[in-house]
Amino acid sequence: MSFRGRHGVRPAERAQLQEFKVDLEIEADLGEAGRTDRLVDTVDYTQARAAAKAVIEGEPMKLLESLAAAIAQRVLELPRVEAVSVRVAKRPASMQPIEAAAVSIKRTRA
Repeated sequence: MSFRGRHGVRPAERAQLQEFKVDLEIEADLGEAGRTDRLVDTVDYTQARAAAKAVIEGEPMKLLESLAAAIAQRVLELPRVEAVSVRVAKRPASMQPIEAAAVSIKRTRA
């Protein structure tokens, strides 16, 4: 998924919109959904996407780690989600020639 936001340590990073890539890997018991083929029996991935979008397009944060943690927290609030792995990456011009800066975290439901 790709969203635009104003995140970074330097003021210049927050001054203009930047592209952020987000990957989610969700763990859930999907046995019932496999048997019934009903959306109500699985994780609604549009809600997971909306959680990531809200964080990236929301209030500026300094660290990719903070973005990933906020996304994970929101996704874990969705029904049936037991764990989530979140990867957030960006390609700021200020970091050339580095291709991208990225972090990956995994969180589980408490």
